[in-house]
Amino acid sequence: MTRLTRRTTFGLAAGIVAPLAAPLATPRAARAQGTQLAIATGTTGGVYYPLGGGLANLLSRNIPGMSATVEVTGGSVANNQLLGAGRVGLIFSQVDASVDAVNGQDRFRGRPVKVRAIAVLYTNRMQVVTTAAAGINSMADLKGKRVSTGAPGSATEVMAFRLIEAAGLDRDKDFRARERLSPAESTNAIKDGKLDAYFFVSGVPTSAITDLGASPGITLKMVDHAEYVPKITAKYGPVYFPEVIPAGTYPGQNADNHQMSVANILAVLDTMPNELVTKILEVTWNGRQELAQVHAEGRNFALDKQKSAAAGVPWHPAAEAFWKAQGATL
Repeated sequence: MTRLTRRTTFGLAAGIVAPLAAPLATPRAARAQGTQLAIATGTTGGVYYPLGGGLANLLSRNIPGMSATVEVTGGSVANNQLLGAGRVGLIFSQVDASVDAVNGQDRFRGRPVKVRAIAVLYTNRMQVVTTAAAGINSMADLKGKRVSTGAPGSATEVMAFRLIEAAGLDRDKDFRARERLSPAESTNAIKDGKLDAYFFVSGVPTSAITDLGASPGITLKMVDHAEYVPKITAKYGPVYFPEVIPAGTYPGQNADNHQMSVANILAVLDTMPNELVTKILEVTWNGRQELAQVHAEGRNFALDKQKSAAAGVPWHPAAEAFWKAQGATL
């Protein structure tokens, strides 16, 4: 089996990052002393990874005996698979991927995972990224182009396939080439003239798209697609909703981008001890201002977002109790 993750550990004092060669921690590694917690995030060009690093620092500093580590992964689908396999204890995930995992659908067919939400974080935006030179002004214009639908194991890929289908395109026949690249790889491929457009689902702004928009000689263009949300939710359920990425969010973005969004959650297995879930949430909630300094999307971790409908999957009982105690109306 192909290795899905790369591990880093965040130093307790100065946030030093260093690779670890030790085996991946499991949820069962939580003990009275020397608690190990592996956190599955995403690619380095997205938002999960820096926020995961900030979270690892918070937990390691504030929970006695805990050493939290960060896994670089393909994204939400891989994260839910790793959680189900017991190779990580805490994941960042898009709601749609976790819903599929709980229900044993799509990539999880025959292998359901007992995922439980512990917090709703921020909104993930589907971003269909191209340049003015590519001549792509609509989803239909992607036909015959070279595109990337996201890294293998990512929720970007799942969401991209659903959007492509709703737009009346065939993901296997209608593109000149279809790659499966990370956002950073996709940006570099566009710069090198090897790609025309790519899909990426993340918080905003995200570094890979900022990099593309700031590149000399390139005018960034974001393709509108919010019109397809009703068709997608009719088939896959009400996990998606339309939003707008305002003009100026990225360098060279001169128009609002009408796009499709989905919520993000922090999630664990249903077997994580109540006491550990409560400790994780206490530290995370009390440290939310620090997370906001790590990335702008950290500011959107708020009490009014703690809704069962937004979480999409069942709450861990300790998380449900925690948020109710904070005054959330789940």
